Amino acid sequence: MADLSWTIPVMRTGYAGRGITYLAVAGLSLWAIWSGGQAQGTSSVLERLSGSTWGVVVLWLIAIGLFAYAIWRGIDAVEDLEDYGSDAEGLTARTGMIVSGLIHGAIAGLAISIALGSGSGESGGGVSSTVADILSWPAGRFIVGIAGALTIGAGIYYVMKGWKAKYRSKLQANHFTSNYDWALRAGVISQGIIIVIIGGFLLVAGWRGSSQEAGGMGQAFDWLASQPFGNFLVIAICVGLLLFGFFCFVNAAYRIIPKTAGGDIQTLAAKVKAKA
Repeated sequence: MADLSWTIPVMRTGYAGRGITYLAVAGLSLWAIWSGGQAQGTSSVLERLSGSTWGVVVLWLIAIGLFAYAIWRGIDAVEDLEDYGSDAEGLTARTGMIVSGLIHGAIAGLAISIALGSGSGESGGGVSSTVADILSWPAGRFIVGIAGALTIGAGIYYVMKGWKAKYRSKLQANHFTSNYDWALRAGVISQGIIIVIIGGFLLVAGWRGSSQEAGGMGQAFDWLASQPFGNFLVIAICVGLLLFGFFCFVNAAYRIIPKTAGGDIQTLAAKVKAKA
């Protein structure tokens, strides 16, 4: 079997970059709300970071990290590093990894273009324009609708992953992961909720044949803000996304990759089960 231990630093860099991204989006959104403004989507936050020297440094860290994450997800899917298998469920999970890698690679490319001064951070513009292109294809409405349904499914998966703490089987058991398990659960559930909302936008866009219905995290924040107790909901989700950033950093430090780890590493799931 080929030595795949070199993928570990790639994975750690990827999860760290993902964590920085969520800290930036959620943190700057909370600051905007505190200052009397509105929560912002990923592209708008990246654009805002370009306004200062330190912000540009963060943009490059995000770009490097997310490119590493894209590479990691591709390798993980092809080599099946996490033992998902080759049955229908396993192949579905591995296909999802490739899609996730492509999405994060695209965000990395956007971060680079903004850092170089050639990108635009208009909130939701990228999603709407992409959906508009797809809607112009034969069966475009059907494709967008299916994409929305799959995105909703992915969001529900994240919510259940957090609710049932399924991530424990991929984390090392130690004092830190045990004490902050509550934060990991809240972060994963919050990420799932945002994904469900974005999937809902896609589903409606496909149903109505209108790209204006589609949007990313910025539109999700706007939709939440329009609901009863909207500002509270947005703040709660932003805090949850900060915790998801924390979840990403914990994965960067303590994630276990079955095909590269030794058999003597106890998982958090095994530790919790042993205490039950």
